[in-house]
Amino acid sequence: MGRMRAKMKKGLLILALGVILFTVGKPSTVFAAKVEEGKTVKFDYTLSVNEQVIETTEGSQPLGYVHGTETIIPGLEKELEGMEPGARKLITIAPEDAYGPVLDEAIKSVPKVNFPPDFQFQVGAVIQLQDPEGNAYPGIIWELKEDTVVVNFNHPLAGQILVFDVTIASVD
Repeated sequence: MGRMRAKMKKGLLILALGVILFTVGKPSTVFAAKVEEGKTVKFDYTLSVNEQVIETTEGSQPLGYVHGTETIIPGLEKELEGMEPGARKLITIAPEDAYGPVLDEAIKSVPKVNFPPDFQFQVGAVIQLQDPEGNAYPGIIWELKEDTVVVNFNHPLAGQILVFDVTIASVD
């Protein structure tokens, strides 16, 4: 009986050491999901332009998307590739990989008579105009002239270098 007890103690000790070695020696990233095509990713971010915070998820829910579906700007999606939950990264994105450059042809003069008579024109105001087919286009009143309103139909962040401070919340 004493021999059996000694073998059991030895077996338990080996088993316990094996578990400890496995637990201690196992890199934590072996089983961590990585951002890759088809994965649902949630991330927290702060977006800055010219060192001014434009948008943040701080105090709210992380932004979620499916990686590889082009639902976020291309430069950001590319930089998130391979990141794991808990990873943090400062990402700088050029206009070409974000909302593009400012296009001169997207700045149009619109006759003031096309607006309602009581319309309050204000430089910087976001407005929505419709084409003859009924498609709506948001634009920013860029300049007021005597008979026309200059409207910029570029994305408000076009031509800007974007800086994202990103932390991956989850990858499923």
